[in-house]
Amino acid sequence: MAIFRKIAIALGVILVLAAGGFWFITRGDTADLPLEAVTGTDPVLQEADPQSFPTVEIAEPVGWKAGEAPTPAEGLEVKRFAEGLDHPRVLYALPNGDVLVALTRAPKAEGDSGGGIMARIEGWIAARLFEKAGSAGASPNQIVLLRDEDGNGSAEKQAVILEKGLDSPSGMSWRDGTLYVANHNALLAFPYTLGSEKVSGAPRKLMDLPAGGNHWMRNIEIAPDGKRLFIAVGSASNIGERGMTAEQGRAMIWEYNLESDRQRPFAMGLRNPNGMDFSPWTGELWTTVNERDMLGSDLVPDYLTNVPVGAHYGWPWIYYRNNFDRRVEEPMPRFLQEYTRNPQFALGPHVAALGLVFAKQGHVMGSRFAQGAFIARHGSWNRKPPSGYDVIYVAFDKFGNPVGQPIPVLTGFLKGDGTTRGRPTWVEWAGDGALLVSDDTARIIWRVRSPSASPAAGIAPLKSERLPPRRELRDPRASFEEDYLRKSAGSIN
Repeated sequence: MAIFRKIAIALGVILVLAAGGFWFITRGDTADLPLEAVTGTDPVLQEADPQSFPTVEIAEPVGWKAGEAPTPAEGLEVKRFAEGLDHPRVLYALPNGDVLVALTRAPKAEGDSGGGIMARIEGWIAARLFEKAGSAGASPNQIVLLRDEDGNGSAEKQAVILEKGLDSPSGMSWRDGTLYVANHNALLAFPYTLGSEKVSGAPRKLMDLPAGGNHWMRNIEIAPDGKRLFIAVGSASNIGERGMTAEQGRAMIWEYNLESDRQRPFAMGLRNPNGMDFSPWTGELWTTVNERDMLGSDLVPDYLTNVPVGAHYGWPWIYYRNNFDRRVEEPMPRFLQEYTRNPQFALGPHVAALGLVFAKQGHVMGSRFAQGAFIARHGSWNRKPPSGYDVIYVAFDKFGNPVGQPIPVLTGFLKGDGTTRGRPTWVEWAGDGALLVSDDTARIIWRVRSPSASPAAGIAPLKSERLPPRRELRDPRASFEEDYLRKSAGSIN
């Protein structure tokens, strides 16, 4: 009996130690700063606090009760545009007023993705997190057409127009009879006539995309000139811990030329770019980006930024222009810091910024929201206290630069008891100028507008004069000295 008693005592001690270890691991890091301090054009970036285990604070979805809705900003109203959808993510408005929504989840994991036992453990943990957050399950792999047939602000028509050939679809765009869809592993083109309730033609593959990974969504956006299509592809890891070979073609935005059917890297060093839209002031591409994890609850802020061709934003070695991530083992390319760009606007750490649209001509959100961008913050799973779980508006100045602090547009998703009614995912403009917001775990599309607003005028593009072409190559210093001497001589006279 004594030996059994000893074994029982030993097992009890082991269980207590295991429970204590689990409690310590899951305790995580609590933020020192309010979210506003880590948001805006000049965020506070604390000293990094690398973590061996991530902070975990998941808001379990409980859904919206009948008659419940998010809380809109003053002067706005919110109603249900469509509901009963199986995990709606990306929204896309067609020119005729129909709205497409991708019903999708992450692709089924295959193998260990080359990461061995640690990758399998990571995958198991991720699956448990997805399950608790309401994102687990097989992908519906459908694109549904939503149509407000009587103009009352809700979609009476819900029709599955495409499912064959889809594999975790997300981004969509349409032009000249062609519907472009990004699966997690390929960019496809389908023949599609506006108004049709079925896509019947076979797809044409335009390019392969790196499959799956930690970040599997692939948003796409056609340039205003209609000649180029941009594809956002997120990384397969947090900081390249599986080696940079596994990151080939990832953490970047691709450009696909629709005239030549050729692709090229457009911008790099973007850990997980998502929403994309073109600045109405300059025509330049902008994107939302999810930054790295496990540096504490105050780091690193997700961001909104412009994306010039050839830009690099530092991932995984650098964040916010001159902050080095010492955890990265892969050698850093030479001179990377010299050409790494600083993001334009911090959206807060771990907020999971996704959908993005700029204010456009004809919107009915009112004058308070006439000069800026709307962004869906899906919400954190690894910050204490939680961040995001809302739709915000970022104001821009007359030169097309973001300013100030974000203004809440829709709140009330996150409850005081730590559960969540839903998670805002994507934003898009309806044909009547209202703002549509997908709420994936709640299976709802929300419609937001100002009942008293008239359709807004468009933002006037900035006009600038082109520099005259250079006729000869000259030393800039010599030109400066000549100009300086000339002006000095004139002032003496």
